[in-house]
Amino acid sequence: MFINNDCIYFNGDIPCKPHKKNGYHCDNCPEYRKITEKILIIKLGAIGDVIRTTPLLRRLRDEYPDAQITWLTYSPAILSGEWVNRILNVSPENIELIKQINFDWLINLDKDPLAISLTNEISADKKSGFTIDEYGHAKPISTHAEEHKWLTGLFDDLNKENTKHYVQEIFEICGYEFNGEEYILDVEDSGEKWDIDKSKKVIGLNTGCGGRWTSRLWKTEYWITLAKELLSNGYEVIILGGEQEDEKNKLIQKESGAKYFGHFPLSVFMSLLNECDTIVTAVTMAMHLAVGLRKNLILFNNIFNKNEFYLYGRGEILEPDFDCDCYFTPVCPNDCMQYLYPERVIEAINRI
Repeated sequence: MFINNDCIYFNGDIPCKPHKKNGYHCDNCPEYRKITEKILIIKLGAIGDVIRTTPLLRRLRDEYPDAQITWLTYSPAILSGEWVNRILNVSPENIELIKQINFDWLINLDKDPLAISLTNEISADKKSGFTIDEYGHAKPISTHAEEHKWLTGLFDDLNKENTKHYVQEIFEICGYEFNGEEYILDVEDSGEKWDIDKSKKVIGLNTGCGGRWTSRLWKTEYWITLAKELLSNGYEVIILGGEQEDEKNKLIQKESGAKYFGHFPLSVFMSLLNECDTIVTAVTMAMHLAVGLRKNLILFNNIFNKNEFYLYGRGEILEPDFDCDCYFTPVCPNDCMQYLYPERVIEAINRI
């Protein structure tokens, strides 16, 4: 039997979409599309890091509409099967699989040990991003854009001088100019019936920031003050967070009168975020979800270079009124976030 194993729809072990839909076989299939390039993206990272890399898919699909794109990641659930042909979770089986393929282009945007090791081991005609040096460290492969991204990760002073945002940087690593390509983020209806008054502007207050960089935390009493003021100004206010913030969020709900529905799996959390008009959050996963959902965003920042974040013209970045030296510091010795006052946040929300 004639088999088109070079077709974009071919799976190798299960029926393809054209066969399931119309019963086609390879020898008479009008939907046959020959794979023109095999592209591998390695972006392992946290969910937020994966989301903010997805704009690159828009450019790759424009350039290579019939490419077979494979993505290796720790966060496969956040990626869209409409844009990525093969979404691979990090596992020994999947790592062995990609080692057996000769790719036309390997794009590694991570500098962690597994990613740089794979860049060195996997066969590809062209490689972009980062690989491994003779001492087991990350190093740029060849270009000025890769070296720029590498050096700003090594030295705080160079990082502070950087004026490029992350999406621009990864586009340049791949040889492209960033032209405002948006995140790709699919949201499914969770089926939840939220008690939200949509006749008002809905403000979501995401109170957490993860456990690694607690220097980003805003005082609980500030969240309470902000929620109270927003409610008095006629907004609908929703408290957001994960399991780690549950007790704090219950307190904020009790003291402010804002609504809190609990903590949820990622897909349901995304659905709840999608109900909001504006999100207030520190630099964390919810920030990237808000950008992907194209929401207005008030972003709290104190320990990173604010130029790293691109909000697509839909928000503002607020920093404390305090000259602190806690740059990339997990715990701020001055608790500088106390100098970002609720009044400034309310003014920013009113502006956008």
